[in-house]
Amino acid sequence: MSRGAETVTAAPVFILLGPPGAGKGTQAKLLEERFGLVQLSTGDLLRAAVREGTEAGRKAQAVMEAGGLVPDEIVLAVLADRLSRPDVQRGVILDGFPRTAGQAEALDRLLVGSGQKIDAAVSLEVDDAAMVGRISGRCTCAACGEGYHDTFKQPSRAGVCDRCGGSEFTRRADDRAETVAERLKAYHAQTAPLIAYYEGRGVLERVDAMGEIPAIAAQLGAIVKRATA
Repeated sequence: MSRGAETVTAAPVFILLGPPGAGKGTQAKLLEERFGLVQLSTGDLLRAAVREGTEAGRKAQAVMEAGGLVPDEIVLAVLADRLSRPDVQRGVILDGFPRTAGQAEALDRLLVGSGQKIDAAVSLEVDDAAMVGRISGRCTCAACGEGYHDTFKQPSRAGVCDRCGGSEFTRRADDRAETVAERLKAYHAQTAPLIAYYEGRGVLERVDAMGEIPAIAAQLGAIVKRATA
């Protein structure tokens, strides 16, 4: 869009789709560092809006305190406010929204109003059986929060955190193997229509998320470069 004689390029918008443990957070951080993109997590946005006391934040707070699910229109209002801020000019990565085709359609309408669009929706493809092992082996240092894994990342000294020397480790209750399997099943059921939605619009990209982190990052980097060329 133009502002007088100045041409303003709309900030690119990327979506990361993937089940718990697929590496969305890790890869989003790498994209932030490499391209200056800003990761926007729905949960973080809502909490920030509540802290700041915005109109949408006050509405969200009332719903959350009542134990309800924040309606899409409030989430979209919070997102619209965040997208209007200057620090997202180089682009954003949406994590956790949209979750349904209906939300995706609402997001498209929101972006049209600011001259933006979804540049790429990236599906991090996983093998469910392998993912159960990847997630169920996770544990965290209770003192500093450093993450470990029974197979992939053990402390240098058994039972002692490399970062702070703590000796107490915790596991999330929902990281049990049977719980993980159910979470993956629910994710696929919920996300299948969303993948079809973006595939139909020609912006879906699929990335094998079972490989090494640098290889996945390289694929994502290539997608960002193509979309912003």
